[in-house]
Amino acid sequence: SLLRGADEIGLRKPVKAEFGGGMRSFSCEEDYIYENIENELYFFTSQERQNIIRYWLENLRAKQGESLHNIQFLEGQPIIPELAARGVIQQVFPLHEQRILKRLMKSWVQAVCEAQPLDEICDYFGVKIAMYFAWLGFYTSAMVYPAVFGSILYTITESDQTSQDICCVVFAIFNVIWSTLFLEEWKRRSAEFAYKWGTLDTPAESIEEPRPQFRGIKRISPVTSAEEFYYPPWKRLLFQCLVSLPICLTCLSLVFLLMLGCFHLQEFVLSIKELPRIIRFLPKIILAIIISACDEVYKKIAYWLNDMGAW
Repeated sequence: SLLRGADEIGLRKPVKAEFGGGMRSFSCEEDYIYENIENELYFFTSQERQNIIRYWLENLRAKQGESLHNIQFLEGQPIIPELAARGVIQQVFPLHEQRILKRLMKSWVQAVCEAQPLDEICDYFGVKIAMYFAWLGFYTSAMVYPAVFGSILYTITESDQTSQDICCVVFAIFNVIWSTLFLEEWKRRSAEFAYKWGTLDTPAESIEEPRPQFRGIKRISPVTSAEEFYYPPWKRLLFQCLVSLPICLTCLSLVFLLMLGCFHLQEFVLSIKELPRIIRFLPKIILAIIISACDEVYKKIAYWLNDMGAW
């Protein structure tokens, strides 16, 4: 079943050297050409197994006239994403494998001054997570050079303004050269990882299903002749002009006025020298609370606008 699922999603696997090597989308008809195909325990990584199972879940299709919890499905509509969007299913996620987690805990989390086990991370968490930690490790190592060079400049810089200006220019030039070399080297390093993990020449993703939150009127598609939800473009444009744009401008204006008020309060507090020292920090505390509160409110507004198809 896993092999058939890998064939359906076009999972890329390494090919044996005698058949040309490299990476190729898996095919059940030519399964003998892939490395480790004889060992069913190690042919698929944990992440690949979870990926196949999730693909099956997300592609459970409704038959004509099927309904659940007063939800009417279209023929061929994915069931799990629709139920998740309607709140019937709260969340779909894979369970951890404690055996592999313990191994990663020793070789990765608890390891000191050792290289990250990027291949193991990729096998368990997937390419995206592994690529992130690969970049994070590469960036952290690359930061050693400007740190050392900046420390040396700081040490030899004299107290006069001319010497400080010269060192600032030198450090700026160094940073320009360092950032250029950093980006070019990361391009090479990321290409190596992408080739090694089978994502360098990954073909474009096939056409995805419309997001489950999409709502509209039922119609027959002029392209596929299948039943689909359709939302007129003029309604979307009207919603953008009369709802989305005013709400966004109102939110921006509100944030601007609140920040301006906090700055004026800060100036007023600083002008009174008799106030205790702790009171002088009160406007900054208020501003931090306002920013946190606005962030939560605006996040909900953004989700609502996105679900309405405003942007």
